Amino acid sequence: MHTSRKARWAVRQFALPAVVRPCPDCPSTRHRPSGRIRVNASGKLLDVWLLLSCDGCDRTSKVPVHERVHVSTLEPSRLVSYETNDPAVVRELTISASLAAKNGYRLDWSGTWELDARTPLYALGSPAPLRIRVAFDLPAPIRVERLLMIGLGLSRPRVRRLTADGLIALPPGLGAKAHRDFEFTVHRPAPPSAPATELPAARWPHAEPIGA
Repeated sequence: MHTSRKARWAVRQFALPAVVRPCPDCPSTRHRPSGRIRVNASGKLLDVWLLLSCDGCDRTSKVPVHERVHVSTLEPSRLVSYETNDPAVVRELTISASLAAKNGYRLDWSGTWELDARTPLYALGSPAPLRIRVAFDLPAPIRVERLLMIGLGLSRPRVRRLTADGLIALPPGLGAKAHRDFEFTVHRPAPPSAPATELPAARWPHAEPIGA
């Protein structure tokens, strides 16, 4: 009985997504996080905003994070992170789908990620299937088909053919958009005499086992 070989692909963060919403001062609809969070106190009540900069005119705009909340409702460490413009919290707020939905804008993830799929090669004769785990460093929604094309170095028709032939076994469909970790399996091509599609020898990936 052959043990599956394992590899890990990583969707790495290249940049933060753009916030898409109209700018009052120019035709641009794209905004970037300025890296700052504003906290305004009125007695025991707080307003917290994520500050954005317009790509077109550099105008600063505000995204409400908390409105008129009592200071006691926030963890002290969370309040400090707001007041000190903690980069991790700026990132968290910028990529938040719930904050985007609450404030009526959308996130543009184009140009925000790159796929790290560096895997050594192994012989086509190996009988063990290769199980690949795709891990996301940021929740960018990416079409599964595109990930496979980049990671395996194959054309769209070839990826579709291999999936149809059962050589690539996917939990999500090729047309699905993934933004969370998932696994899929690449099976060894059948011998040349069998009626099956083969992966090119130069692009049959493999990595050493990474554990269960």
